[in-house]
Amino acid sequence: MLQVLHNPRCGKSRNCLAFLTEANQDFEIISYLQNPLSEAEIKELLQKLDLNPLELVRQKETIWIENYKNKSLTDHEIIKALSEHPILIERPIVIKNNEAIIGRDLEKLQKFI
Repeated sequence: MLQVLHNPRCGKSRNCLAFLTEANQDFEIISYLQNPLSEAEIKELLQKLDLNPLELVRQKETIWIENYKNKSLTDHEIIKALSEHPILIERPIVIKNNEAIIGRDLEKLQKFI
């Protein structure tokens, strides 16, 4: 079964869920804003996405701009920021077994599922 890190206030995230529903895919919604991922879970997610920590950050979010932008941060510091401020995590993320994709592009998502 697919898992989707979902933010209900995000249009791209809602579009992803609608796409998966129309494609008759079974999925579990992970409400990562209410239940933030631990640093270990973020590291595991990064491996599944095959991304470095900075590539997972929503760099236009106010929290990032005010607290982290233009600072020289280690991967560990970025992961810690993502854990402490889950709003910074790109969304939606669709997880299938040991792989994951940021599901903003529905064509890529269709190929992934």
